[in-house]
Amino acid sequence: MKLSVLLDRARDHALPVIAGISDGDLTKPTPCADYDVRALLDHLLHVVVEFQKLAVKQDADFSHTPSYPDWRAQFPAETAKLVEAWSRPGADEGIAGSMNMPAQTVGGMALLDLTIHASDLAQATGQRFEPDPEVLTEVAALVKQMGPMAQEWNVFKAPVEAPADASPLEEVLANTGRAPRWSA
Repeated sequence: MKLSVLLDRARDHALPVIAGISDGDLTKPTPCADYDVRALLDHLLHVVVEFQKLAVKQDADFSHTPSYPDWRAQFPAETAKLVEAWSRPGADEGIAGSMNMPAQTVGGMALLDLTIHASDLAQATGQRFEPDPEVLTEVAALVKQMGPMAQEWNVFKAPVEAPADASPLEEVLANTGRAPRWSA
């Protein structure tokens, strides 16, 4: 399935989670120990913005994460731009900007972040999150492919054991080193 279609589906499943975050949720912890809800929102929105640049083979800047005070309006708008950028002819071909990686893999990283961080934010704010099954299949494959490199870059922690009755999402979360049934 085309990357832009998967990104659009991931966006459709992330938008209700973002819309369900209240001002009272912003200081809550998340499964990402370094981030509270507000910081994770900024991180995810920054990923969405910078991966638009990578789709058009421009360099992205992840050296710092700016604050996005209008995240409620910006997230739907910027994720729409992300989907549009990755739907352009050639976006998923060649090498993507300064990451010096295949564009298809880089676009997959955007898909992974959008899906995993939507789950993180849902867990942190007591919401239910169920990703699109085809998106989750793609994300699971990417997590498996990128695991060792992602651990080396401190993007993932070492995998943890998933419960015997784990859902496919919980298995993916465990493979990124997250507690599949995390709670604050």
